[in-house]
Amino acid sequence: MSYLRFRSPPLGGLLNELTTHKCYSVDGDERETPIIIPTNSPHFVRHAVVLAALATFTAVSYAAGDNASSSAPTNVQEAQASTPASPPAAAPAPTAAPAPAPLSTFVLTGPLQWLPPAIFDAGPLGKLSVNGIVTGFAQFQNNSVPGDDKAQATLSNGQIFIQKADGKLQYYIQAGAYTMPTLSVPFVNAQTVVNNFYGPVPVAFLKLQAGATTQFEIGSLPTLMGAESTFTYQNFNIERGIVWNQENAINRGIQINQTVGKHLSGAISWNDGYYSNRYSWLSGSVTYSNGPHSLVYDGMGNLGQTAFQTAATPLQNNSYMHVVIYSYAKGPWIIQPYFQYGKLPANLKVGVPTATSATGGALNVSYAFKSGFSLPVRWEYLASSGSAIDGSLNLLGFGSGSSGTTFTATPTYQKGGMYLRSDLAWVHAIDSTSGDDFGTKGTDQSQFRAVLEFGFIFGNNITK
Repeated sequence: MSYLRFRSPPLGGLLNELTTHKCYSVDGDERETPIIIPTNSPHFVRHAVVLAALATFTAVSYAAGDNASSSAPTNVQEAQASTPASPPAAAPAPTAAPAPAPLSTFVLTGPLQWLPPAIFDAGPLGKLSVNGIVTGFAQFQNNSVPGDDKAQATLSNGQIFIQKADGKLQYYIQAGAYTMPTLSVPFVNAQTVVNNFYGPVPVAFLKLQAGATTQFEIGSLPTLMGAESTFTYQNFNIERGIVWNQENAINRGIQINQTVGKHLSGAISWNDGYYSNRYSWLSGSVTYSNGPHSLVYDGMGNLGQTAFQTAATPLQNNSYMHVVIYSYAKGPWIIQPYFQYGKLPANLKVGVPTATSATGGALNVSYAFKSGFSLPVRWEYLASSGSAIDGSLNLLGFGSGSSGTTFTATPTYQKGGMYLRSDLAWVHAIDSTSGDDFGTKGTDQSQFRAVLEFGFIFGNNITK
């Protein structure tokens, strides 16, 4: 049996730090990982190309890290986040340690402000940074579909965030209960979501700080795709939008983050896409930032095909996607338009008779008033290709070849770790199929929702 020998000191170093590999050999500073692929495998060329891409990226990262300055590393997802600076000490004290910063790997687009973590000395586990959140949720809507109540209330989040953020080997753990309320989709309670999607520990990974500007991560990771994140408190609005609903949310795999100079950062990941446990996805992200402006390109695609499906793994697991995001954040304003295109190629073996695409975008705008008040709004439009008679899939939920538009306003108030906000959201289906719309008979093309979220964020406020 022949094999492809893949040699990459940085990636080898990561595996040496994080795993025990029977085929792993170390000779001085040289590390190599023989990867056995049968010569008659139909995936031999595909895997060779992917490994070559990872080797190139890691080699560049390794060289850049050796020549970088001592500035703090920046993750590509951190570049999209807008987190507050640590508050100054009440009185100057020359011998006092600096105030802890918010979790460095946590993505928060605003306008909610995260708290600096509580710091604990955990002995052999290192110095831990800890945050937590508890939120309640209430929803009122018209034209509800069967099985979805017109009014309901529940615990929507109860999570803890633990991070070791110093040293060469770091880690991040996010655990607890959560919901993922989404426009045009019936609400699903926390117990059902946890059991059927990402489990009680949705995000957990090890991080190797390989250099001043280079990081390697392995584990259950947030996706690189899109402008919205998975959990309610991370976003402008309480509910996710119809554009976000086409993306993956969490994937398992390995990711490399690299910063180049003052303005450019990137990431590349080999993962299981839509949480499929089939590791054939390649995704990447590049961010250019300059002052209040940033421009992001995200791309991902499945280099294989699979018929495997679960609640967390839809047919889109066989697709590819491109996203372009522009963000402006200065003073009280955050403005973020973005474009998204995704396509599901035809493949009868996995249940896709006709190639189907979804094209659209959104505009997020937020203005922060004084005294803790802010007003984020979101507008979306998304259209799918094809029709009901040509075998195209129903990607939006309104029928094959349908489109949809939404508008959401989320007045928000926050004081310290307490916040209160409300979604006022409207969804309208266009060119939809009767029976796939809203209402008890699926014939109402519009739905209005009023959602309330009340939350407490915990951090250094629990140790004061």
